[in-house]
Amino acid sequence: MDKSIESIWKEGFLKNDALLVPKLNDLYNQKSTHLVDKFKRRFKVNLKAIVIFSFIVLILSFLVGIPVMGVMMFFLFNGLVIVNNKLLKGLEKIDKNVSSYQYLKSFNDWMKEQISVNRRMAGFYYPYIFIALTLGFWFSSFNQDDILGNFHQIYLVNGIPVYWTISFLLITGLLAIFGGRIYTWEVGVFYGNIINKLEELITDIEELRS
Repeated sequence: MDKSIESIWKEGFLKNDALLVPKLNDLYNQKSTHLVDKFKRRFKVNLKAIVIFSFIVLILSFLVGIPVMGVMMFFLFNGLVIVNNKLLKGLEKIDKNVSSYQYLKSFNDWMKEQISVNRRMAGFYYPYIFIALTLGFWFSSFNQDDILGNFHQIYLVNGIPVYWTISFLLITGLLAIFGGRIYTWEVGVFYGNIINKLEELITDIEELRS
């Protein structure tokens, strides 16, 4: 044989002229398409779930007397959906008429950008959620003593409950600092298996191409 099996595999990924390589390429093409399609389905389902949840929260907030929270959460959740739908359009534009390796690399680049954008937003929307919850109950029809407890009346400055306000600012600050990490954890929960499989496929192809 003029060529070793190893050289055939290497050339096959570059030229697609080896006998067994087309089958191998087809296998990776199928795996790549299946992986990306799986992510798209899950991503779209999650976005739809967020929209549905936003309406549920809005309706329930009016029913239980905390409409401020419901309205704030409604705009937040739908704002996140709008941003991620725009990001999703970028994924739809990825050229499918390329090798599985190029397709996966493009998907991986898009995934990193999407995670980066949402991670930055998480530093804002987690504190926003806490503020919405707080304002919702503050302007609710409930008795504030039942919500805040009597400790908020221990020390007042111009009618402002100092201890309660300090606690509020502390929690808001912590959520701003750790919002990105919380989002990263969420990504691991919802998409961890897809991300791991993506990395495995890219690594496998790179090893065969080397």
